[in-house]
Amino acid sequence: MSRNTSAGGTQGGGSGTGPVAPGRVVVAVIAVLTLVFIFENTRSTKIRLLIPEVTMPLWMALLGTGLIGALCGAYFMRRRR
Repeated sequence: MSRNTSAGGTQGGGSGTGPVAPGRVVVAVIAVLTLVFIFENTRSTKIRLLIPEVTMPLWMALLGTGLIGALCGAYFMRRRR
């Protein structure tokens, strides 16, 4: 029988990339690009959906449509499984 040891460290299985993982770098770059995008698109724009016309910052309109698209994509990917 093998002994199950639980020492206070990782035993193998670690990726060995150190404290800065490639995934974290990608997320940080995307976050910075998102902030640049928001600060570059602050002017107001008119948006019409069927009848009402709303004036809002362009970044807010694009963020809203992006969130709606992400939610729809997540819904359909979950149903696919």
